[in-house]
Amino acid sequence: MKRILIVYHSQEKGNTRKMAEQVLRGCLQVEDVEAVMVNTNDTRVDMDAAEAADGYALGSPDYYTYMAGGLKQFFDDICLASWGKRKVTHKPYVAFLSHGGGGGAIDSIASLARSMKLEPVAPSVVHQGEPDAETVEKCVALGKALAEHVKG
Repeated sequence: MKRILIVYHSQEKGNTRKMAEQVLRGCLQVEDVEAVMVNTNDTRVDMDAAEAADGYALGSPDYYTYMAGGLKQFFDDICLASWGKRKVTHKPYVAFLSHGGGGGAIDSIASLARSMKLEPVAPSVVHQGEPDAETVEKCVALGKALAEHVKG
């Protein structure tokens, strides 16, 4: 069974969480793939889980054209874990972002993903405000693309 870790930051019932739920839906459409969501606003990502994952879906709101601190902490943690020779880099990933009028934070996610040698699988989904039907479809497709990629 292949594993996907959906790492995102969202307030309790925020727009990024709604997008993460749709990415999860897409992941679960692929047989023999399991996915787990971790909201970095609630908890830090366990590095055992990060190492066991075959791919990552990374989501954040846009805070002043930068990703949320919890997602940045995830990048910091996998950086340190990789120095300890843990297998948390060189994995496929997708990204999604919600925003209230900016959207530039997707670049910060892509930049840190590149530095951690993560491989983008599909174009990121960026949406302003609450996810509409089109964004829901894009998020489902994003999760499915990642799941199909990790399944090989």
